[in-house]
Amino acid sequence: MLQRYLLVWLLLSSILAYVWPAVLQITGGAFDPFMATTGGVISWLIGITMFAIGMMLPRDEVRQVIRRWPSVLGGTAVQFVTMPLLAFAIGKLMGLRGDPFLGLVMVGCVPGAMASNVLTMNARGNISYSVSLTTTATLLSPVAVPLLLGMALAADKSVTLSMSEVSVSLFLTVVGPVVVGHLLSRMLPGWQECATRQGARVANLAILWIVAVVVGKNRDRIDQVHLQLLIALILVNMGGYAAGFLGGTALRLPNAMRRALTLEVGMQNAGLGTWLAMSLFPGTTVAIAPAIYTFGCMLTGTLLANVWARLKTEPAAGESDGS
Repeated sequence: MLQRYLLVWLLLSSILAYVWPAVLQITGGAFDPFMATTGGVISWLIGITMFAIGMMLPRDEVRQVIRRWPSVLGGTAVQFVTMPLLAFAIGKLMGLRGDPFLGLVMVGCVPGAMASNVLTMNARGNISYSVSLTTTATLLSPVAVPLLLGMALAADKSVTLSMSEVSVSLFLTVVGPVVVGHLLSRMLPGWQECATRQGARVANLAILWIVAVVVGKNRDRIDQVHLQLLIALILVNMGGYAAGFLGGTALRLPNAMRRALTLEVGMQNAGLGTWLAMSLFPGTTVAIAPAIYTFGCMLTGTLLANVWARLKTEPAAGESDGS
């Protein structure tokens, strides 16, 4: 229920965070859990989520990445090249500045989301290839994300960003927990069975809370979100799907792998981008753009997966499995 209706839960939890002051007036309460949640708590949530994801990785996933390294690195390159460029170019064309522009760039620079793996399964795509792409992009994120952010923001003298701080934060909070979780699952097979049952639940609950906290902390500024930012986010999302599909075609990937790459590129890890924005730019509205993108990519990704699932054209034999 949680995974299938994640978009609904995102909407409900965000509405609750937005109207919480009214709830307090009705109940006579005084505690605001959304405002009380600190960046340290969010960092721990991200770390626990990535630990669970590491434990959920199939035991032979590293071998899968090595065996098909040209297509994995090619797909990862499509994501890390096209999405930052799209975010930067569309932001400039839409005339965005300050926090909205920085938030849009953050969306373009983060790796792919775990949700793309689930939607790839729903779309009858190659699940193993999707997991390989997510794993590779996540492991490369401490190097790729600060580098891409630095290049995208080089022309904006008003933004000061420590590349080493971004890299260390991503390594300690994202890559480290994934590696430790995966190693523990290999040494303790019983842990992986538990992680398979609970890992996705933990990850989804963390995403729900992170987005709700962003809404709660910015409820007085949500109404001021400009239409240009919403249009820009939609264009980045649609452009990501197009780049993934065309990139898969250029790489001569089979149909099922091309579907996986399309969803992987278009569905950025906006939850991670939201945490990064909250950590690096506290007291700003930078995190609003990644939070909105979480809704958008879940909605469009779900719709695209449903369209592909209903198409009469079946993937070629062996494409949608782990081969």
